[in-house]
Amino acid sequence: MKKGFTILEMIIVLTIIALIFLLTLPQIQQKKEVIDNKGCEALVEVVNSQILLYEVETLETPSSIDQLINKGYLKDSQRRCPDGETITIQGGEASASK
Repeated sequence: MKKGFTILEMIIVLTIIALIFLLTLPQIQQKKEVIDNKGCEALVEVVNSQILLYEVETLETPSSIDQLINKGYLKDSQRRCPDGETITIQGGEASASK
């Protein structure tokens, strides 16, 4: 007699794994949204700190994020949040908007 799994046992195990995956998938997607939002908030704070550094070194307030990128205070990849929102400078303060 050969030892091993029958096809029925394999189907049952795969069905259980698929059900567990389907139950946890919405939670994973929800956590991704929370992470993206927190990442965007953190990036806005980084830009705000670079605005302050720019003001201290040049005695001017930057009017756009391009000024910070061109002077080397930010990287071009820091122009957008992980969730796709664009960071802009208004009144000397950074904010994210779609």
